Amino acid sequence: MIGDSITDAERARPVGEGPFGALGKGYVAQVDALLNAAHPEHAIRVVNMGITRNTAADLAARWTSDVLELKPDWVSVMIGINDVWIRHMRPREPELHVELEDYEQTLDALVARTQPGVQGMVLMTPFYIEPNRQDRVRAHMDRFGGAVKRVATRHGTRFVDVQAAFDRVLEHLYPAAMAWDRVHPDHVGHMVIARAFLNEIGFEWPRGA
Repeated sequence: MIGDSITDAERARPVGEGPFGALGKGYVAQVDALLNAAHPEHAIRVVNMGITRNTAADLAARWTSDVLELKPDWVSVMIGINDVWIRHMRPREPELHVELEDYEQTLDALVARTQPGVQGMVLMTPFYIEPNRQDRVRAHMDRFGGAVKRVATRHGTRFVDVQAAFDRVLEHLYPAAMAWDRVHPDHVGHMVIARAFLNEIGFEWPRGA
């Protein structure tokens, strides 16, 4: 599972794998816990390769060492928050800004490069924990989420609409109740992400568990 700070969540270095916090404090650890609690017979191995502040271009630069050389069966990708965020946090530095077309092309190339050698891929949208779709950052993030959906459709990967999962919760919760900056969620927000991921891969608690 690869991405930015939301995936990273203080995972171990150089490879986020193992017990006692090595997978971080976020959705990756929650996914691992639920999968292995429900299906210990499968010995599912989860590896966290998220890095804080990464953009799609950063993922591309480290893709060989941090994905392909680990020889995964499945690859989950959630990237894009920083690609959007930097335009709004540093508006006077256009050389740092990421265009939607460049983001989509980068993600598309990574999937095309990876898909033939794995059993499957899961593409997850970036998100902004803000229910107002007219908010400038939320509207921008939604466009990037649309790019993820297009890439997933083109390549036939699994697709997780993380933003939609948060929207359902935001019908009842104020954004700051999960994330003071509307980006880095608390444990509830991370479970929203984990639940959306698990729903997409068909996770079910075995009866009698």
